[in-house]
Amino acid sequence: MKITTFGLDLAKQVFQLHWVEVETGEVKRRRLKRDQVLAFFAQRSASVVAMEACGSAHYWARKLIGLGHEVRLIAPKFVRPFVTSNKSDAADAQAIWETVQRPGRRFVAVKSEAQQGVLMLHRMREQLVKMRTMQINQLRGLLYEFGATLPQGRHKGMAQVPQALAQLEGTLPAMVLDALREQRARIESLSREIEHIEAQLLAWKKEDEAVKRLMDIPGVGVLTATAAVATTGQASAFRSGREFAAFLGLVPRHSGTGGTVKLLNISKRGDSYLRKLLIHGARAVLTHSKVRSSWLEALSARRTWNTVVVALANKMARTIWALLAHGRTYDRGYAAGLA
Repeated sequence: MKITTFGLDLAKQVFQLHWVEVETGEVKRRRLKRDQVLAFFAQRSASVVAMEACGSAHYWARKLIGLGHEVRLIAPKFVRPFVTSNKSDAADAQAIWETVQRPGRRFVAVKSEAQQGVLMLHRMREQLVKMRTMQINQLRGLLYEFGATLPQGRHKGMAQVPQALAQLEGTLPAMVLDALREQRARIESLSREIEHIEAQLLAWKKEDEAVKRLMDIPGVGVLTATAAVATTGQASAFRSGREFAAFLGLVPRHSGTGGTVKLLNISKRGDSYLRKLLIHGARAVLTHSKVRSSWLEALSARRTWNTVVVALANKMARTIWALLAHGRTYDRGYAAGLA
């Protein structure tokens, strides 16, 4: 029995379909409103539905899987080259349909509701951290204009703010002092919100066995572990740890011609947030670890600091994939033997 493949272009209200009827070979296109999508696919036999991995894609993927269809999510950058005419919903749906049938195509793993929820917490925390950093930097700059210098570090700097404001009471107008005190209170409020989100992630960590196993890896804390589990979706979507590291942009870019291939800097593709967490974790291991593996010592002797940090982050990513894909627990001796 031949299976029909659909190309579905997602939108907020109007969805575009493109498919070829396997019995007749007839090319068909159809526009569906939001409330018609599930009703249409409920009447079709089990099919392959391809979509771009964009906003709401995982939601629709879960709904269609529940109806018995196979869903394939494609990174938008792979679809773009197949839009050969002017861009439109119909052209996008046809490009998705053509892309999904290319051999060797990689697909994005469908995330569960819990994984998407954890990623939402990470995105909210990341934005709050950026807002807090902006507020602190502005407060530092404003106080510096009047001769008040704050020590480096968020905790030390904010601890000196009340004293700096007290010294400027006779210099600044009362309304300016009130505004600065309000900004300090705003920073403290942002810190409380960030701590609340971190407490929620810690609570999820206690319920998820995979997160607990990942936190045994040196340099992997609750933020990195929860983000890795939520971002990966299904570890089986990657054939190896190297593919997972490449997905995070922790492998070199290639440039080759005439039979000569040159390795460049890391590609920085994929999820930049998880890549940043891994690099920060690797930097912490190199800075604070008292005992290093022979592999790490040898690499540090012949490579620059940043190169060693990225290499260790790459190894951490491969280890994360191995633990998730094979259900293993971290064994320091086993990892050292591979190194």
